[in-house]
Amino acid sequence: MTIGISRMAALLEVEGISKRFSGLKAVDSASFEVSQGGIVALIGPNGAGKTTCFNMIAGVYRPDSGRITLAGRRIDGWRPDQVCKAGIGRTFQIVKPFVGLTVLENVVVGALNASADVATAEASSLRILGDVGLAAKADMPASALTLPDRKRLEVARALATGPRLLLLDEVMAGLRPTEVDGMVALFRRLNQEHGLTILLIEHVMRAVMALSQHIVVLHHGEVIARGAPEAVANDPAVLECYLGAEAV
Repeated sequence: MTIGISRMAALLEVEGISKRFSGLKAVDSASFEVSQGGIVALIGPNGAGKTTCFNMIAGVYRPDSGRITLAGRRIDGWRPDQVCKAGIGRTFQIVKPFVGLTVLENVVVGALNASADVATAEASSLRILGDVGLAAKADMPASALTLPDRKRLEVARALATGPRLLLLDEVMAGLRPTEVDGMVALFRRLNQEHGLTILLIEHVMRAVMALSQHIVVLHHGEVIARGAPEAVANDPAVLECYLGAEAV
């Protein structure tokens, strides 16, 4: 079964990818797809293989088997910079801005991926900072930001690369409920107003249920369930291995 959100063509197709580390199979023949303009959540217990999947999509790891295609073009085995140029941006679980640079300069670094010159990169970066609510802090040193603002800066840096598909890796971890709601509103707006396709890893089920249109569940590296949020939330296998213990 596929996980197309609608009858729109898939932007990302992950077909039977596997990855081993020293004999441990982190991901085992995982398959799913993300439709153009969709929002899909990849959830599961810690150690389920979610970030390994992200790293294979983003070019950090080459799959041992399987294939990954973006808009019909095979990208598995590409370098991270090639994947980024192809239109995939990502955030990281642990946010690490360039602390010696300003907020704006941090975003400009990402924007140079899609801009011909610094002036153009600065202009697009300022627009993105406005989108994520950091325009007033553009000239602040990144080291002075609070955790919620560092999370927004992480998103801004990824957006600056000009992605068609945004990979969000636990970007709402550590945030208060009101801050989570603000991030959900941001991603919904980026999706609805800018047509951005999103694949997210998230443990904050408040955000997953509010934001995602489709959910894929990994356990021990295998896809054990997929479907609409309400269906997955009531799946006995998912309740047993994950939601019963970790839902918030």
